[in-house]
Amino acid sequence: MRQVMSETELGRVTRRIAHEIVERNHGTENIVLVGILTRGKPFAERIAKVLSEIEGRPVLPGSLDIGMYRDDLDTRPKTRIGPTNIPESIDGRTVILADDVLFTGRTIRAALDALTDLGRPGAVQLAVVVDRGHRQLPIRADFVGKNIPTAAAERVSVRFEEIDGADGVWIDAGVEE
Repeated sequence: MRQVMSETELGRVTRRIAHEIVERNHGTENIVLVGILTRGKPFAERIAKVLSEIEGRPVLPGSLDIGMYRDDLDTRPKTRIGPTNIPESIDGRTVILADDVLFTGRTIRAALDALTDLGRPGAVQLAVVVDRGHRQLPIRADFVGKNIPTAAAERVSVRFEEIDGADGVWIDAGVEE
């Protein structure tokens, strides 16, 4: 495994993405920040903390479980369902989806389906730590920490202290995702 982003770099891209969100959305009044379980949640929480500092008002992050919306339920081992917690209505608001890695786009498609069951956002924007390419669906991120071209067989691991005991991004060669 080789490390491609340190704890410091992860902190920097989180701050940059938070500033980009404020700039693009003219503040945080109309946004709802939602992290896709599992590692999108701590990413959303970190973005929310920076947004709160920038804007001087609390931004409450939510979490979204997409387990039942996946298109590969029949081929995956048992899918564990986690909590969906959206702190406020998404109707007419701009939802910022946060996730760790954008790969094929299928996770984001599932997240969009899950969101429509919760309400009708005015817009949806996507923030990811890593965009690694290899899209199978026409989905792109609005806010990207780092573009990392990879081979399809490589595995990109974003780690957060809250879940993994360490912060950073690593690539492991030769493991099929």
